[in-house]
Amino acid sequence: MTYNQYRFKFYFNASHAIYLMGQLGESHPHTWELILHAAKITDSFAPFNEIEKMIEDFLLQYKDVFINTVQPFTTINPTLENICTYFKVCTQEMLHAKGWLLFSTELSETPSRAYVISMHDEAESKKSYYEKAGDEKIQDVVDKLVSEKLDSLLKNRETAAAKESAGEQK
Repeated sequence: MTYNQYRFKFYFNASHAIYLMGQLGESHPHTWELILHAAKITDSFAPFNEIEKMIEDFLLQYKDVFINTVQPFTTINPTLENICTYFKVCTQEMLHAKGWLLFSTELSETPSRAYVISMHDEAESKKSYYEKAGDEKIQDVVDKLVSEKLDSLLKNRETAAAKESAGEQK
């Protein structure tokens, strides 16, 4: 199966300071760039403006602030890698809920350096799990990951509907 991929880019200004050898460094500003590579995996139509607004709303909490003061970075060292990892988890959940699959997250704090988390790495790490009787291509692994994500999406919707129904009965 092939997937139509889309790239979304977002920018925000924020400062941070990182801990090195137990000492907090100096606060310094960046114009951060977040790039998400994603694919629509359900048949339903999702206007791009809804996806963009959803991610922009998420990023508002980091816009023009000292990142160290925003959860979870009050307790997690706000390095490029840690911020990217957190953004990947959050955006993956948001996109997943709308029927999208996140292929990669890229965060840069300068135009010349970015940290990238790729689904290809996730697929590679799970490849041996999926291999049963022979060689599988990465595309087969990705297809299985998509299937898992779709099953999870359906399960989440059923759980939400059950909770809503239970709330109405009270």
